[in-house]
Amino acid sequence: MRAKQWRQGLIIGILLLVAFWLVTLIWSLGAKAHIAISEAQQAKAHYEAIEVRKAALEANIAAIASDRGKDAAIRTAFGVARPGEEVIVVVPPQAATTTPKKSWWQKLFGWF
Repeated sequence: MRAKQWRQGLIIGILLLVAFWLVTLIWSLGAKAHIAISEAQQAKAHYEAIEVRKAALEANIAAIASDRGKDAAIRTAFGVARPGEEVIVVVPPQAATTTPKKSWWQKLFGWF
């Protein structure tokens, strides 16, 4: 009887160790799955940002491919003008200076 209890205790102990080992394996798989999901989301966001940049670069290439785009790019980069063109400088208007209107007593006693 004593040997039977000892054997059952040994079997239960082994089963508990196996169960603990399986739980740790499952836990580590869950952690790895969580890391994989977060990295996949980051990769997707990075891919979308690259696609947006690609679209912007393709639009810039299409704009520069035309003669007008080339002309604008050269003018912007090197500050050149066509023959006969002149520089126009836009100056903001000056504020009009007005003299304040004097009251009758300032006119009367303004000589002080």
